[in-house]
Amino acid sequence: MTTAPTTKPTVLTEQKRIGMVSLGCPKALVDSERILTRLRADGYAMSADYAGADVVLVNTCGFLDSAKEESLAAIGEAIAENGRVIVTGCMGEEADAIRAAHPSVLAITGAHQYEAVVEAVHTHAPPSQGPFVDLIPQPDIKLTPRHYSYLKISEGCNHSCAFCIIPQLRGKLASRRIDACLREAEKLVAAGTKELLVISQDTSAYGVDIRHEPRLWKGREVRAHMTDLARELGGLRTPEGIAPWVRLHYVYPYPHVDQVIPLMAEGLLTPYLDIPFQHAAPKVLKAMKRPANEAKVLERLKSWRVICPDIAIRSSFVVGFPGETEDDFRYLLDWLEEAQLDRVGAFRFEPVAGAAANDLPDPVPETLTPGDIVQAVIEDADAHDLFGVIG
Repeated sequence: MTTAPTTKPTVLTEQKRIGMVSLGCPKALVDSERILTRLRADGYAMSADYAGADVVLVNTCGFLDSAKEESLAAIGEAIAENGRVIVTGCMGEEADAIRAAHPSVLAITGAHQYEAVVEAVHTHAPPSQGPFVDLIPQPDIKLTPRHYSYLKISEGCNHSCAFCIIPQLRGKLASRRIDACLREAEKLVAAGTKELLVISQDTSAYGVDIRHEPRLWKGREVRAHMTDLARELGGLRTPEGIAPWVRLHYVYPYPHVDQVIPLMAEGLLTPYLDIPFQHAAPKVLKAMKRPANEAKVLERLKSWRVICPDIAIRSSFVVGFPGETEDDFRYLLDWLEEAQLDRVGAFRFEPVAGAAANDLPDPVPETLTPGDIVQAVIEDADAHDLFGVIG
C-alpha cells in the first residue's frame, strides 16, 4: 500500500508592522494615508506606537525653517525610540541635511514619492504575506476622524510667489483626472464621510495643466475644472440621502471663483471659502509676486455676500515682508476692516532657504511678535465680529 506524501502545514509569519509620524499640511496627511493604504495592501500591519513597529516612517515638512527643525526633531525622536526610520515628504529634498543630523536613517525620499517609499519599506522590512491576505480588499486607511476627509485634487503649483518654495518641493501643477477625484469622493461619502475638504496647492487652478480635459462620469462628460468639480461634489449623497458638507480650501481669487458662489446659495456647497490673500498693499503684493487688484477684490467680496449672505470667508496674511512699511501695514488693517472677513490668520514673514524673498532689500526688523501683530489687528477692528478667530 502506498501512502500519499505528507506536507507540512503552512505557517503564517507575523505581519511586519509600520509606524507613521505625519507632519505638515493636510496635503501631506493625504500622502501619509495613501502610503499606509498601499503598505497594508502589501501585507503590512499598522503600529500605534514606536515599540511595536518594525520600521517607522516620518513624513516631513520643509516649507519653513521652523518646520524643518520640527521635522529633524521628529526624526531624532523616532530614531531614539525605535532606531529603524525611513524619511519622506517635503524635507526629503534636503537629504544631505537630514543625514548630517541623523546619519542612521535607513532611506530618504521626497514629497509624494509613493513608490519610492514603498520600495524602501520592502527593502528594510520585507513583507511577510501569507495566503488570502490580498483576497479581501480593505478600506483605505484614514488618519482623520471618520466624519470628515480630505480630497486632494492636484499636486504642485505653477506660481512663483517670492516667499514660497512649494514648486521646488512638490513640482509644477499636476491635476488628477476628474473622474478619479469624483470616484474617490463618492467612495469617501459612501464610507461615512459627512464633510469633504477639497485641498491642493491651488484649488482654483485645478485642470489648467491638462487643459480642463473632460472625462466620462455617470454617462456624461465633465471637465477637469474647479466649477465643474464643485457642482458634481454638490450632488453627492450619503447612504441616508443626506448631502455632505463640501468645503473649498486654498482657493485663489481667479475670476471663475465667482461661479461657485451661486452653488453655495443653492445649498450644493458649504458657504465657505478659504482664500489666502496674503496682503492688501499693492507694493507688498507686487514684491510678493502676487498680482492682485485689492480694490476689485473688495467689490467681489461684497457681490458674493449679496448672492450668498451666509458665506464665511477665511484668509491668511503675511506681515513683516521685506520692504513693508508702517503705511503698508496700516493699509492692510484698513483693507481688513472694509473686507469684514470672518476668520483671519496673521503670520510673520519667515525667510526660507531657496525663496526669492531672501534677496529683497529692506528686511523688516523683528520688533513685533506674532502676538503683537494679532493684537494690533484686533484693536483696529470695530465692533463687528470679524476676526472672530485670529491666529
